[in-house]
Amino acid sequence: MNTAQEHEESVVVTLTGCSREDADAVFRALGRSYDSDRAAHETPQYTKRQDRTVWTTTFEVSHPHGKAEPVRLAAPVTVELQGGYWAVDRMTETLETSFDVRQEGMAAGDQEKDVQLRLASGVHT
Repeated sequence: MNTAQEHEESVVVTLTGCSREDADAVFRALGRSYDSDRAAHETPQYTKRQDRTVWTTTFEVSHPHGKAEPVRLAAPVTVELQGGYWAVDRMTETLETSFDVRQEGMAAGDQEKDVQLRLASGVHT
């Protein structure tokens, strides 16, 4: 049987259609639970893709730490999670503790899945 300790998995988290502040709020919320490829003091990395801003960070979900809390966003945020099935499911569960989450799409492959979610401020904020 697989346990969390046996998994060494990362999830690429991509945000679109949001401000730098909301992107930072989402990444800080996830950073309370998981290690990422950016330091706590760094602002989100972004690129321009077809005249829209895209924020991206990779999180390692196999060894969680800290506790997620509800987060307030200025506006809803579109999030795409890409990684192994177990890792994406774990990340989705974590997001559900901080935000109101609505799944908008999913594509599944042999080893990975890609889930598109819509996040709004958490119910307790």
